Amino acid sequence: MSMSTLKLLKYILFVFNLLFWVFGCCTLGFGIYFLVHNNFGVLFHQLPFLTLGNALILTGSIIMVVAFLGCMGSIKENKCLLMSFFILLLIILLAEVTLAILLFVYEQKLNKYVSEGLNDSIQRYYSDNSTKVAWDFIQTILNCCGVNGTSDWTSGPPASCPSNPEVKGCYMKVQQWFYSNFLYIGIITICVCVIQVLGMSFALTLNCQIDKTSQALGL
Repeated sequence: MSMSTLKLLKYILFVFNLLFWVFGCCTLGFGIYFLVHNNFGVLFHQLPFLTLGNALILTGSIIMVVAFLGCMGSIKENKCLLMSFFILLLIILLAEVTLAILLFVYEQKLNKYVSEGLNDSIQRYYSDNSTKVAWDFIQTILNCCGVNGTSDWTSGPPASCPSNPEVKGCYMKVQQWFYSNFLYIGIITICVCVIQVLGMSFALTLNCQIDKTSQALGL
């Protein structure tokens, strides 16, 4: 591999990681905003930390750390940072594959757990303000009512429910959307995995080339 190709590979890796670092900063910023303003409330009281704000903060932080290692490792041609970047990407990729397998194997149990958690949160609608905020937001945005329909609201549907008596439940509507867009979700997931594999390949190639260059120069 020539020096010009090495430089091209180095700057490609740097630019892509810089873009992902900026994306991670934006994601972290949105997460902090949602966490501070608490606009989306809490749906699963058994898992109070499972909120949109916390999820965005965790995702943004991971992206920022990984992208920072990729940026600095490539531009500085630092083998330690490049291998750290490679290992973290590998761990994330393996975690994603494991999660996908677990979701497939335990799909029925997960559906039951989510449904029970949402029904439990409905019972807290009038007693917990964060739950009320969350349900009002979801029902307004998705134009749905309850988990499986208006019958979930034993005391009568709240004002955020559509007036249509045949309106679908929110969980049913989300499931239908997921299954109808399963192909596109799969394509996006595959593209993300391909990007991760390319990042790992670039980092490993650059790392090996740094070794060869050092040996050629007698360092």
